[in-house]
Order: sequence, then C-alpha cells, then structure tokens
Amino acid sequence: MRGAPTILHLDMDAFYASVEQASKPSLRGKPVVVGGLGPRGVVATASYEARVFGVHSAMATAQARRLCPNAAYLTPRFALYQRVSHVVMGLLGELSPLVEPLSLDEAFVDLEAGGVPPTGAAARAVAERLRRDIEVATGLTASVGLAGSKMFAKIASEEAKPDGLKIIEPGTELEVLGPMSVRTIPGVGPATAETLRRAGITTVAETAEAGEDELVRLLGKAHGAGLHALATGHDDRPVVAERDAKSVSVEDTFAEDLTDRTRVQMEIARLADRCVTRLRGAGRSGRTVVIKVRRYDFSTLTRSETLRGPTDDPAVVREAAARLLEGVDTTAGVRLLGVGVSGLADYTQEDLFAQAAAGAAEAAAAARAAGDAEGAPHEPETPQEPQKAPEGPPQWLPGLDVRHDEHGPGWVQGSGVGRVTVRFEEPWSAPGRVRTFRVDDPALHPAEPLPLVRPADDQPPAPPAPSGSPEAVSSGAGGGSGEGSSSP
Repeated sequence: MRGAPTILHLDMDAFYASVEQASKPSLRGKPVVVGGLGPRGVVATASYEARVFGVHSAMATAQARRLCPNAAYLTPRFALYQRVSHVVMGLLGELSPLVEPLSLDEAFVDLEAGGVPPTGAAARAVAERLRRDIEVATGLTASVGLAGSKMFAKIASEEAKPDGLKIIEPGTELEVLGPMSVRTIPGVGPATAETLRRAGITTVAETAEAGEDELVRLLGKAHGAGLHALATGHDDRPVVAERDAKSVSVEDTFAEDLTDRTRVQMEIARLADRCVTRLRGAGRSGRTVVIKVRRYDFSTLTRSETLRGPTDDPAVVREAAARLLEGVDTTAGVRLLGVGVSGLADYTQEDLFAQAAAGAAEAAAAARAAGDAEGAPHEPETPQEPQKAPEGPPQWLPGLDVRHDEHGPGWVQGSGVGRVTVRFEEPWSAPGRVRTFRVDDPALHPAEPLPLVRPADDQPPAPPAPSGSPEAVSSGAGGGSGEGSSSP
C-alpha cells in the first residue's frame, strides 16, 4: 500500500455502446445495446439509457429485447473499438511507462513511475487532465479512480461511474470497503460468494472479521489467504506493463444445438485449427490442450490433456482435442464448443510422429523428383480453376457502415424482405435522414467506420465575423472616422 493515491484505474463508460452513440448522432441519449443479434446472441455492452430497463452485459439478447424492445440493437464493430482504444492507451502511455491494460477500455497506470509527485493534489490534477484529453480526442467519457493500491483504484472508478473521478485516500480504505459486498473484492465470483454466504459472510467487513484460518478452511489455502489479505486492505500488487497471456483459445456458439456426433467432431477439428492459427500468430506454443463443451441445458464441461512438450502443430492439437471429445456425451445437444491451448512457451518440442510423417513426405517428394529426372511416367497435373467468392448482395447487419454513391456515408438501421434501411449521418453531423433501398442496389456499398472526431483537415470554414466585432473592424489605411469599417 502506498502513502499517496498514485495508482490510477481508468474505465471507459459503457465503451462499445458509447462509441456507437458518438458515431451515430440519432442514437445519442437513447438506449443502445451492442452484441450478438441472433437467437443465441449475448449482450456485450448496454448504454446507461438501456441499463435503466435492466439490460446488462452477458445477458441473452432475447431477454434484453423483452426488457427494452425500443432500444437500438447493433452488431459490434471491433475494428473501430480497437482504433479508439489505441488512442486512449496512447494518452495513458504519455502519463507513465507503467500502463497495464486489462481490456480495450480499462487499464491501470502507475503515476509515480511517470514522475507525478506523490500527493493527492498532483494525482487529481493529472486525472482531471486525462479525462479532458480523452473527451477531446475521442468524444467519449471515462471514469477514473485513484488510490494507493490497484484494488482500491478499481473500486474508486466503479464508484465514480459514469463520467466521474473519485479518490480513496490512503488510510481510509477499510472505512470505505467494509460495508461493501464481498463480490467487490477481485477474484470473488458467484461460486465463492455463495460459499461465503452459506457461512454467514456477505460483506467485506465480515470477511475480514472471519479471519484467515476460517477463510482457508472454506476456500483452500491459496484463495483463502489471498482473500483475507485483500479484505483487510493489503494489496501490494504492482502495475505491470506487459501482461503475458496464459492461454490461447477460441469458441463458437451455434444457432441450433448440435446433436450429430460427426458434426461435433468436425467443429472441434475446425476450432483446433483456428486456435493454432492464433497461437502461431502470437509466436507461441503450448503444452496443454483444453476443450470446452456447453450442453443444451447450459451445463459446461472442460477436459484437458498435457502433452510431452510444447507444440504449435495443428495435427497434434486436433488429435488431442478429438481424444478429449471421446469422453464427453454430446447426444442431448451442444450449444457451444471451444478449444484452447495453455502452458504457453516460446519454443516447440516437435512431436516425434509429426517428424516421422514429415520425413516420410520429404522422402516421397525426393523419390518423385528422381523419377521425373529419369523420365518416369507420371500423371500430368490438371490446372485448377480459382475458386470464386459466392456472388450475391452483402449482408446488411444493423449498425454496420455503408456509403451510397449519391447520399454519402451512413449506417444500416435494419434489413429484410429484400430491403435495407439506412440512416445517412456522420459523427459530427445532425441526426440524418432515413432511406430504404433494395439489398442489391449497386449504388450502396459496405464502408469503413468514420473517426469519432472530425479530422482537422476536414473542418468546415469558419463563418464570417459579425459586423462590428473586433475581427471585423478594419485597422488599415484608408482613413475613416475612427469607428472602423466592416469587412465586405
């Protein structure tokens, strides 16, 4: 714990939904829900206007529609969110070399490492300037917490929401923390909270009073001891600039339950290949293969297998995933499948069977080359026709960007029955007009998102100064009565 509130936690307010509202003038001040729009879609973020109706992240979109049927339901635009996040993280990087991103819209910053004096006044001044800079650069609001530790800085930013700044002064932590729910403590999820509730522990103060021995008895040594330390205000975790990934995984939720075993096996193989692609893209390998199966009743199973050494071979990961799937009953239906690799390393220990297969392939290729050189007969290769992308109109999903040859930039409000409805507006314009087109209208095209803040080289010309203003008064030669003459 520090003696000054120089650890900053930044959390952008309803980030995805706020980006959409900043991008779409007609949605400002109205409920907006961003997430999957299919029958099994899940809410990623809801604007504060939608939260009034009980909509929140991780809720099924179908339930959100029942609670707030008049909200705008939009497809996520992750490329734009990442672009805005890059701007925000750049501003944080100007404050300190120690910035620990937690997600696209959330990060810790060690202000002392950036040379900020260890006083509450200095930290507050930096935080207020940061919030102003973020709004100027992105048009968005952020909530900031300042404290002497990471846990209390995060609690402070939650208390500050939305669009606020809160400081928890060192020495007042337990007074602030005591009455709060035990779920406030990092690492306490629903299962841990339920275990503590059954023992009569519901607040942070009660957790601290229970004592370390009781928490270890209830939760185990590592979790119990760590929880007691946080509940009594002891948090010495440093801000870490580089957060090393512990695993790489991919998963898919299906529109309809999968009951065909062959289809399930094919999906697992496909996910294994996608996982390895991400693994190789990160320049890593992994030792443990994990599969995740969520069944029709939402019960979730995970199975894992540890290999002899780290690998990034897709065949090895596919085979391990297939073996793990053999022990899982999927006959009643599967709604989600996932494949992951953990135990990451920066090197691979090649599988012996894969090496043998590669060696055999090389030998076969060498034999074919030798046969060709000797004039051995072989089947001529048949030129393959390049595969053409399927033709047809684009898929016009709500919220995505478009451009019309005549009407300019806009976004999709909805589509169906061969028609697509578009609202034509820009982030810096007034709410725009709505027009409807055929889905195959040749003048309508998918487009890249516009920036949230109008580029400096695209600013409209300044209006002429009103007559009689200082800017309009002539100071030049040509005489006059001393009252000046207005510009033409």
